[in-house]
This record gives sequence, structure tokens and C-alpha cells, in this order.
Amino acid sequence: MVRALIIVDVQNDFCEGGALGVDGGSAAAAGIARLLGSEEGAAFSTVLATQDWHIEPGSHFSAEPDFVDSWPVHCVAGTPGAALAPALAEARGHVDALVRKGRYEAAYSGFEGRVVSAEETDRPEPGPSDELPGAPLAAWLRSRDVTELSVVGIATDFCVRATVLDALREGFDVTLLAGLTAAVHPENVPTVLEELRAAGAVIA
Repeated sequence: MVRALIIVDVQNDFCEGGALGVDGGSAAAAGIARLLGSEEGAAFSTVLATQDWHIEPGSHFSAEPDFVDSWPVHCVAGTPGAALAPALAEARGHVDALVRKGRYEAAYSGFEGRVVSAEETDRPEPGPSDELPGAPLAAWLRSRDVTELSVVGIATDFCVRATVLDALREGFDVTLLAGLTAAVHPENVPTVLEELRAAGAVIA
């Protein structure tokens, strides 16, 4: 079995003080960084970090957000808010690739994103009708014979949830490391975890 770690959206705008900061975001980032530096972290064959990378995501941005389907402006491509949170940035050497999503759409799931190489991160951003750079995440993982995924990150009840569900639909065995996540609406986390468990994820 080949096992990978997916770190979902551990970005400045989703940590405390960011445009869409959630309580516990910085603590999750620090915990993930410790995992990456541990013996357990070294067991992953590959590590990917997803990034919200918005340019014009339509109604995903709103001046009057409902915090369910619409949100304040956040994680705009190339801005400090879209960068990896400091604790994770310090552990960047353990991250093999980035997965950027949501340039022209909401894109909650990492499986809606593309894996970008170091060279591709420096290229001009594509226009709305241009082909996106990089490989689709599921295809990239399969090309490396990955069959098992562990998932961590922000936010438990939105992008983490969507990434886990899509990973299961794609046929991967999925473990959610719930202690290394943070939620927009913490009161909803028990329901979310039960949904993911019922869909086939292991909650650890």
C-alpha cells in the first residue's frame, strides 16, 4: 500500500487574523508541521498541500456572505493571504507538491484542483478560458500508485469534508486525522465526522 498525506488549505487567510480565519487554524498548522517532522510523517510516500487560489470565483465571494455558500474575499491568487501558514511554510521542505484550486470557481475539494510543479507556480495565471496548468489530483496520485490517503487541514466542515468525500468516490482508502483540522462551524463537526465515517472514511 502506498500512502500519501493531503494537507487541505492551511493558508494565512484561514488562520486566526486572516480574511476568513477560523479558531484553531494556527494550532492545526503547527500540529501538521510537527507531524511532517516526525517518524510517522516520514512514512508518507508523498505529501501534497492544497491552496485556495482564487482569481474570479463568481458568487463564491460576496459583500454580504452567508458563510455557507458565499464568503468574504479570501485567498486571492498570489497574495499573502493565499500563502501557506507560517508553521507549514517552515515545513515546506516536507511538502512535495502544491494543489491549486478555485481560480474561476468555488472548488472546495482538493480533487477539483491541479498539482503544480515549482516551474508552474512561477508562470502567469491562466485566463478563464485557458487550460489550467498541472495534472488533476486523482490522476497524479494514481500515477504514483497511491492507494491510501490521510487528510488534515482547514476547514473540517467545508474543504476537508469535500476532499475526503471526493477521495472516497475516487476509490482511495481515506483516514481523516481529525485532531489536525479546524472548522468554520465547530458545532457541526460531530455531524460532519459521522457523515464521513458513514461514507467509508476512518476517523483517527
